[in-house]
Amino acid sequence: MPAEWEPHAATWLAWPHLPSDWPGKFAAIPWVFAEIARHLQDGERIRLIVRDRTERARAAKVLKRSGVTLSRVDFVTVATNRSWTRDSLPIGIVRGTGRGRQVGAVKWRFNGWARYANHRTDERAGRFVAKWLRRPTFFPGAVLEGGAVDVDGQGTLLATEQCLLTGRQARNRELGRSGTEALLRDYLGAERVLWLGNGIAGDDTGGHVDDFARFVRPGVIALAHETNRRDPNYRPLAEARERLSGARDARGRRVEVLRLPMPAPVAFNGERLPASYANFYIGTGAVLVPTFNDPNDRSALGILAEVFGDRPVVGIHATDFVLGLGTIHCSTQQEPAGY
Repeated sequence: MPAEWEPHAATWLAWPHLPSDWPGKFAAIPWVFAEIARHLQDGERIRLIVRDRTERARAAKVLKRSGVTLSRVDFVTVATNRSWTRDSLPIGIVRGTGRGRQVGAVKWRFNGWARYANHRTDERAGRFVAKWLRRPTFFPGAVLEGGAVDVDGQGTLLATEQCLLTGRQARNRELGRSGTEALLRDYLGAERVLWLGNGIAGDDTGGHVDDFARFVRPGVIALAHETNRRDPNYRPLAEARERLSGARDARGRRVEVLRLPMPAPVAFNGERLPASYANFYIGTGAVLVPTFNDPNDRSALGILAEVFGDRPVVGIHATDFVLGLGTIHCSTQQEPAGY
């Protein structure tokens, strides 16, 4: 599995259509997707999943009004439950480098994060996309989502024990640690797994790592940092930092940890939402970072701008978006570039 900062052929999005995921806020959400597409279009193609001709026309209208060049968009028609392509679509993999680089995919089984019953249409959509890609595709039969793992492209993978091993929603508990590591090695090339403990508050996926810990370059991890000791995120984030202290990656390098601030808690109707700057997406031409009208927005953007000096770092307003319990990384899935 290549690192996210490696070149993409395209980014996959699925046009939002489920108002109940954003109660009272849905009208704003299509415009967020259009803003994501607008900032990515110069660096890679946009492959946009729509359910039918009517939705395609509606999406095209919003995209065009937002400044997206429609010739940069491939509309792919297939039904979906939700718009979280990170978790239901195939994960791209590569073999070789340069002009010998070959691109394939792994289509893991999607079970609605072991939480939601209405997931089977998304599972079918993921299989449809696997065929649409016309690339060698592997079907392990095990459950895994793209948001559950993060990689450096050099054999090191981040994941949480809560999500894959021990939590109430643990995906393949019966495999245990050794069986899970073997699966990640065989299908994603993970020679070393850096295990963290639990995910952040408000995360309905049961511990996705992409909400708080992300590789930003080989040997360097951006880790969310909470300063308020009374916040429920303080302990799991402090424990993650302790676990990474002194850890080494698959190449034997001691891992460097960058502290990425957390925004102030974001809630809706009394429910804590998984607001985090770590749910950024590294596009070929831009890094898109969720922002929350928070004083720490500027700090987070500045930290990531220093890391990604080769491409602009852009804030995307996500205070309404996060009501769906995910933001930018959750709603995107990269397709690696090949030759």
